[in-house]
Amino acid sequence: MGLTPDLLLHAYRQGIFPMAETRDATEVFWVQPRMRGVLPLDRFHVSRSLRKTLRRGHLTASADKAFAGVVRGCANRAETWINAEIFDVYQALHAQGDAHSIEVWQDDTLVGGVYGVTIGAAFFGESMFSTVTDASKVALACAIQRLQARGFRLFDTQFITPHLESLGAEEIPRSGYERRLSEALAIAADFGPAGPIPLDQVASHRITQTS
Repeated sequence: MGLTPDLLLHAYRQGIFPMAETRDATEVFWVQPRMRGVLPLDRFHVSRSLRKTLRRGHLTASADKAFAGVVRGCANRAETWINAEIFDVYQALHAQGDAHSIEVWQDDTLVGGVYGVTIGAAFFGESMFSTVTDASKVALACAIQRLQARGFRLFDTQFITPHLESLGAEEIPRSGYERRLSEALAIAADFGPAGPIPLDQVASHRITQTS
């Protein structure tokens, strides 16, 4: 059976997500990591240099303005798990309001972004990309600020990388992830409207503790 939006949402609720071996693969497989990457919403590290970038004025940001462009940017690398089937089904999820993106722009050029799926108060981060310095960090800072402000409790990064770890991400066992997932799914939250994101407000945002 091929991927469908309903199948994907069911899988995410169970802590499972799809990947393809390559961009040209005709099949996908399901992944449920033994150790899960999460980005605690109350511990995202905004460095002094990132605040400076946010205030510099050479970048702008938006939400849900160019979802397909962000996914294409994430797939535009030597090795990717985003094949045609995965690309299409996430466009369908976005069209029905279950997948979202944060875009970063330099003039009118898309230079970075992050996208993911939302269910309840959980944000399942799928991928991010950057073609200029700090663009992916700006996208993450915008996402964290929005998710916190709108009552989200879980930012799932699936895996952890040195880049994510430098921003506060951590690995937790599957059992701990499933507990956090269950708690987040029981809470209603909304990603919010599409449109511009003022970076000066993101720069001045102070991460607050969540209960």
